[in-house]
Amino acid sequence: MSSAFLTGARPRPIEAGGDAFGTHRAVAPARSLPQPAQRLDNDFSRLFAGELLLAVETLNIDAASFRQMEEGGGETDEQVIVGRVLATIQARGKQHNPVTGSGGMLLGRVEQIEPTHPDASTLRPGDRVASLVSLSLTPLRVDSVTAVRRASAQLDVTGEAVLFASGAYARMPADIPERLALAVLDVAGAAPQVARLVKPKDAVLVLGGGGKSGVLCVAEARRRGGPEATILAVESHEPYAEDLRALGICDAVISADARDPVAVRRAVLDATKGREVDVSFSCVNVPDAELAAILPVRDRGVAYFFAMSTSFTKAALGAEGVGKDVDLFVGNGYARGHADFSLAMMREMPKIRALFEKRYG
Repeated sequence: MSSAFLTGARPRPIEAGGDAFGTHRAVAPARSLPQPAQRLDNDFSRLFAGELLLAVETLNIDAASFRQMEEGGGETDEQVIVGRVLATIQARGKQHNPVTGSGGMLLGRVEQIEPTHPDASTLRPGDRVASLVSLSLTPLRVDSVTAVRRASAQLDVTGEAVLFASGAYARMPADIPERLALAVLDVAGAAPQVARLVKPKDAVLVLGGGGKSGVLCVAEARRRGGPEATILAVESHEPYAEDLRALGICDAVISADARDPVAVRRAVLDATKGREVDVSFSCVNVPDAELAAILPVRDRGVAYFFAMSTSFTKAALGAEGVGKDVDLFVGNGYARGHADFSLAMMREMPKIRALFEKRYG
């Protein structure tokens, strides 16, 4: 059976082998899962069972990785970022930042569908899709970078990538501009986790509340917590803090550095008249903010780390060291239905959509 492929494109032959989780693309160590692998096979002259070949148009680099790559470059030195992305892909066969360990996601067009892919009967060549799995596990080749948009951490590129049979993706919606949709889908896992954890009347803290994932967390916390909830955000970037205040969904927006947990705790207790929060969400893009998400939380409360800059060791040992009996949740970028959930927020919350359009659209 021949696989469907984009008209005008060169169909790739299908080789034997391949599994749903992509271990066949792991070069070092051989047969490891693709995310922890040091290098992946990004030779797309042939495909394997269950693979989906994409013509890549945009890379959405995750915030922690993009910030790290900016370090050492000038304010307008986009070539620093481009050079680091290309060097990483050349060395690893994927965009897997060796410093932060994170990647991002991509936007592209379906180029070829191997017939045993689970969605082979519904996908069509030319369909526009965004990956919902990390670039840190996605075999990727980039031939050129045509634009860098630092405000949204996006790079327009030409290249190709493969999604495995287990790799989640989303079709691009017709009613939301692509750049906006891509920005939302990059952090689509955040708000559904808030919906699971926040209860009516809770006190909620969002670190990095003015950023992309942070705004969605704050908005969903207000919706789930209701008018009697106490919603607090910590945001060190003053323009983002002002954006949050203008939205009017926080009881307090605290201008503080999340790397100073004692100062954050003090500011939170001042804002709540001494009440510790029930749940915190860390959405910062810098390291060393683990304890700021733990110290203000009540015993038997929850600290959820969505940020890819989080160190599990620092969080676990830090909570132990300050005597906090807090449930620590490692952020999972995937939740069932998370793409539809977060895109629906853009339709249901016009103020949030307007802010995202201003920044990322």
